[in-house]
Amino acid sequence: MGFVAESNQGANGGAKLGFKSLVRRKRVDSIHSRSSDSGHHQLAKELSILHLIAIGVGSTIGAGVYILVGTVAREHSGPALAFSFLIAGIAAALSAFCYAELASRCPSAGSAYHYSYICVGEGLAWIIGWALILEYTIGGSAVARGISPNLALLFGGPDSLPSFLARYTVPALGIVVDPCAAILVFVVTALLCVGIKESTFVQSVVTIANIFAMIFVILAGGYLGFKSGWTGYKLSSGYFPYGVDGMLAGASTVFFSYIGFDSVASTAEEVKNPQRDLPLGIGAALSICCMLYMLVSAVIVGLVPYYAMDPDTPISSAFASHGIQWAAYIITIGAVTALCSTLMGSLLPQPRILMAMARDGLLPSFFSEVNPRTQVPVKSTILTGLIAATLAFSMDVEQLAGMVSVGTLLAFTMVAISVLILRYVPPDEVPLPPSFQEAIDSVSLRYSNIISTHETDVEVSTGQSGVSGEKNTPKGEISANYPLIAKVAAQAIFSEKKRRKIAGWMIMLNCVGALILTYSASNIGLPSYFRLTLCGIGGLLLLFSLAVLTSIEQDDARHNFGHTGGFICPWVPLLPILSILINTYLLLNLGADTWMRVSVWLVIGVFVYVFYGRTHSSLQHAVYVPASHVDEIYQSSAESLPSE
Repeated sequence: MGFVAESNQGANGGAKLGFKSLVRRKRVDSIHSRSSDSGHHQLAKELSILHLIAIGVGSTIGAGVYILVGTVAREHSGPALAFSFLIAGIAAALSAFCYAELASRCPSAGSAYHYSYICVGEGLAWIIGWALILEYTIGGSAVARGISPNLALLFGGPDSLPSFLARYTVPALGIVVDPCAAILVFVVTALLCVGIKESTFVQSVVTIANIFAMIFVILAGGYLGFKSGWTGYKLSSGYFPYGVDGMLAGASTVFFSYIGFDSVASTAEEVKNPQRDLPLGIGAALSICCMLYMLVSAVIVGLVPYYAMDPDTPISSAFASHGIQWAAYIITIGAVTALCSTLMGSLLPQPRILMAMARDGLLPSFFSEVNPRTQVPVKSTILTGLIAATLAFSMDVEQLAGMVSVGTLLAFTMVAISVLILRYVPPDEVPLPPSFQEAIDSVSLRYSNIISTHETDVEVSTGQSGVSGEKNTPKGEISANYPLIAKVAAQAIFSEKKRRKIAGWMIMLNCVGALILTYSASNIGLPSYFRLTLCGIGGLLLLFSLAVLTSIEQDDARHNFGHTGGFICPWVPLLPILSILINTYLLLNLGADTWMRVSVWLVIGVFVYVFYGRTHSSLQHAVYVPASHVDEIYQSSAESLPSE
């Protein structure tokens, strides 16, 4: 029964249905679907480019400098800490290019989950969304956990906080609880519920204090470094005390500090001019953060030997060790405001991820409800705050940081893959609600006489009874009268299908090659001969897929994919492939304990999807039609309304 029947074959059959649910993709352009949504599902469009830069910088600077600098320098990178930040920044910049294109083309809440659902499929999109839930919730908890040590310094020392805010150990459980962190999460949650414009204004204020603090660290720290002779760099252990592997392990850990621009992408639906402002906001925020990270880390590591750095308050303690107590207080105030801003940026995206997944039916509709007055997903925000406060109260920041890195790197990798799919094999079928079935059938009848041609043979399909008489000059008759035109058209269709098939296999081959190469390169425990063989195989697969993708043309449909006129990622396919390679390597360099904890979370997510998300998906009963026919179907549906 035309193209509609073919696209739904097997949709009701057992295992085939299960597989179809994993690969089904939603529409990139949701304007029509949004028009049918009730008003309380719409977010307020209030953000400009300055708001986005404030969100990006405020969400990023804080965690990397004020929490992880001491830990990473002591345990992984040593004096090479700035290089760890540079490597992580390069990988983040590659991903930022990919994010910028997808965010401007698909400006809707959901970030990497949203892009994966459009380009890859529901199964992997669910995994990414589930991982993002872990990333943002634990990211906020980790930041909140780092605020109390800095606050304690303002009160006179590590144990100077009031008793109701001070950390204390629960002997029976063997954990250190942090009431201050939990209270701060509740305060930020309440602020986020007020409205996006109000919360962004507060975040902008504390971000300005944050930047001034960083500038002070660079200038004052540089002066102290030149005065003292940069003692941190004059060590017998050299610049790489833990080797290059330690520096790379440090890079995978400090990747936690580059999740800020991901927060920018998650607010895409609330941006006034997303095609222009989202790419600029992402690029400006990441550039500012990377520059400040490298300068601050280079200064701090030079002031104090890496093994003597305080893991909780490395910057304040470094200045205090040089007798500059008043500077330590300024830095501490800046650290507290920066971490508060980062806490806001970490908790901001989470409700929007939940809202996007609930809109698609993968989570209960409770999460998609938007307050009609504040135009914020209040219920999701409150639930996120409760969970983050519980984790901040009871878990250690060092354990949390690695888990956040997994979610970030998975999302970055999938976004790069999505760009390759968008450019070479964009979806050629899109889902429509069953309510459009009458219009779909009407349009299907018009195309039921399309010729079926394989290479040079031209054959006019007979269609179904009554179809050929619908128009005065059906396409089958035209094809019979002009076989040369039909032959050329059929050959073009066959050539395009062949190109898409080759491109799809090359994208998959690239992912396999990246996994093999990075696994063998990072696993030094393998026998040298076997390890080199695997490296060679992975490298050849990568180079071969890169060469083929470079030589074949990109899909013409990319020009009309989503909202046009925005940012275009340069150097495709090289840039996304490099992003996939670097992110995969960083993923494999995370600790086994981190992967064990994340795996438990992902397994839970699989069960949630199987028993709820798969059967409640908004695409469960969708009808897939060729993308080229969508406008015609909507037009047919609109024309039929007056007669009903």
